[in-house]
Amino acid sequence: MDLSIRAREPELLDAGVSERDALDSLADLRFVNRWLGNRRRFLRAVRARLEASVRPRLLDVGCGSADVPARLVRTMSKPLLAVGVDVKLLHLRAAAPEVRCVAADVRALPFAAGSFDVVTASLFLHHFPSSEIPELLRRLYTLARRALVVHDLRRHWVPYAFGKVFFPLLFRTRVSVVDGLISIRSGFTPEELRAAFAEAAIPMELRRGFPFRLLAVAERP
Repeated sequence: MDLSIRAREPELLDAGVSERDALDSLADLRFVNRWLGNRRRFLRAVRARLEASVRPRLLDVGCGSADVPARLVRTMSKPLLAVGVDVKLLHLRAAAPEVRCVAADVRALPFAAGSFDVVTASLFLHHFPSSEIPELLRRLYTLARRALVVHDLRRHWVPYAFGKVFFPLLFRTRVSVVDGLISIRSGFTPEELRAAFAEAAIPMELRRGFPFRLLAVAERP
C-alpha cells in the first residue's frame, strides 16, 4: 500500500449507507475517540483555552454524535456553551444532549467572526482534498477568539497495519473497517499539515501524539 501521498477515494459513509450502518459507524467512532485517539491530550489543550474565558463558547465542526464536545461540557469547571456542526442530520439526531447542534456545511457556516472562544476540528480535515484545507482553516480561524485546535491522523504504515489486523475485531460494522483504513491513508504527515497552515497564513504549534496523531494549536495573538 502506497502511503506516500494522501488517499482521495470517498469513504462508504460519505457515499451513503443504511441508517443502521451509519449509527453503528458513529458508535465505532465514539469507541475510537475514547480508547484509540489520545483524546486526553486534545481535550486538555482545548479546556485550558476555554477555562480562560468567563463565559466560554466552543464550536466543534464535523462533530458526528458530539461525544467530544459533550465530554468538555461535563468536565469544565464553569458552564460551557458547546455547539456542534455536522452536515448529516442523522448524526445530529444521535448527538449528546449537552451540545447544541447545527446542521451545516463547514464551507458555509452560519456564524459571525469571533463567535466562539475555541473552534475545534477533530478527525475531520482528512475528509477534504489538500487544495481545500487552507481556506477551511482560514474560515475556522476567523470564528475563534482564542484558538483553533485541529486534531487529526498522522499517515503512517504502522496504524495502517494495525487497522488491517484489528479493525475487523474491534468495530461493529464493515463500514468502519473500510472507512477507518481510508481515513488513515487520507491523514497527514506533519509537513503537510504545517504547509496547509502556512498557506492559510495562520501561525500554529504542531505536536505529535500517540498513537500517530497530530495536534495543531493556532492561538490568537
